[in-house]
Amino acid sequence: MKNQYGFIYAHPDDETFLSACIIRKLADQGENPVLLLATRGDAGRQGLERATNRSELAKLREKEMDEAAKVLGLSHVEHLGRPDGQLAEIDFDALVAGVITFIQRYEVEVLFTFPEDGGNGHPDHITISKATTAAVLSGKCPSVRKLYYAAAASLRAKGYKPTIEVDTETGWPIKAAALRAHATQHVAIAKYFGDLDVFPENRRWEAFVLGWQDGTMWPEQDLTKELEE
Repeated sequence: MKNQYGFIYAHPDDETFLSACIIRKLADQGENPVLLLATRGDAGRQGLERATNRSELAKLREKEMDEAAKVLGLSHVEHLGRPDGQLAEIDFDALVAGVITFIQRYEVEVLFTFPEDGGNGHPDHITISKATTAAVLSGKCPSVRKLYYAAAASLRAKGYKPTIEVDTETGWPIKAAALRAHATQHVAIAKYFGDLDVFPENRRWEAFVLGWQDGTMWPEQDLTKELEE
């Protein structure tokens, strides 16, 4: 089943934090974006406000993800079900194999994930970024043409400029609705975005850097606003 665009992250809500408006834009353009999550997000004390244990929390966060997926227009969501908070400690080759299987199943051509440092240093973010890159470079995912990394401060500091930028102001109602769907994460969401009824100017842009294309890492080209073409 061919799906041109795929997003690979660590936890439910990562997709909304980093790329809600990009996903919705693709869906509105008639694409069928797909999402792979390495964990079900079953760690984290704040989630246990609404669940009695990690197993129950995993099921709850999966349901939240389903609701967010409807808002965003994701055609498929898959969970590898790896232990939340422990991706760096599991068999890396097995993680890469899971990513490869996902890419092959949907014949993804364009991938989005975290930068190498995870954007915020989170070990799970770092590990799934490395696993996604390893999958693309493995030679087992011939469908992939481009790999984008979230345009974190670390990439910008190295001189890498975003090749895709989406202004989230007009799409804020959609992004806010998807964030609300991840209700167990309300504390982190409020800390990062503030009152969801108010557009956060300081979180205006969803931006990604083209990190790999057709066998070349960090290709020198400017594809800004590619999604609008």
